[in-house]
Amino acid sequence: MTAPIPVQRLSANAAKAFAAHLHALDSEDVRLRFGVPQSRAAIDAYVARIDFDADVLFGVHGDALELEGAAHLALASDFAELGVSVHRGARGRGVGSALVARAAEHARNRSTPRLYMHCLAENAAMIRIARRAGMAVVVEAGDADAHVALAPATPMSLTSEMLADRVALYDYALRSNVEAWRRVGAAFTGASRT
Repeated sequence: MTAPIPVQRLSANAAKAFAAHLHALDSEDVRLRFGVPQSRAAIDAYVARIDFDADVLFGVHGDALELEGAAHLALASDFAELGVSVHRGARGRGVGSALVARAAEHARNRSTPRLYMHCLAENAAMIRIARRAGMAVVVEAGDADAHVALAPATPMSLTSEMLADRVALYDYALRSNVEAWRRVGAAFTGASRT
């Protein structure tokens, strides 16, 4: 059994890192994420429109602190919509599933009754993730729509979310320290060669 993947709730300060994550996707992955091809300027405009008072970003960080996967949860009064992206090198490890589960729990704990995801019908990986998350998926005319009714929040779901936040922050702090020491070691090694 593998350890759970820490998924961190990101603040508005992470908008630049989120844009960099989206820019690092290849053109086909961008098309699959947004449903149509997007330019760098269009991606930047999308990130700039995120309302961090209403919407939530979640991320999974790699060893060098880059975002390997990210999810944008747009919350409305009676539903939430989710968009997910994962870099190719991080696929097959459960990053997408962890992002969907974390976003669903967040929406559930804010009394959101339903979670939706939309993707292209050819995005088999996202459809698999949606089905594993218990979502009903309807494929029609080249598009796939997934939805699930979210159970009401419970003390257990609220505690689970709080713990997930703490674990993700601890994981990020640990990765930050390891990366800082790696840079110190690299600088020291470089200085000793001169």
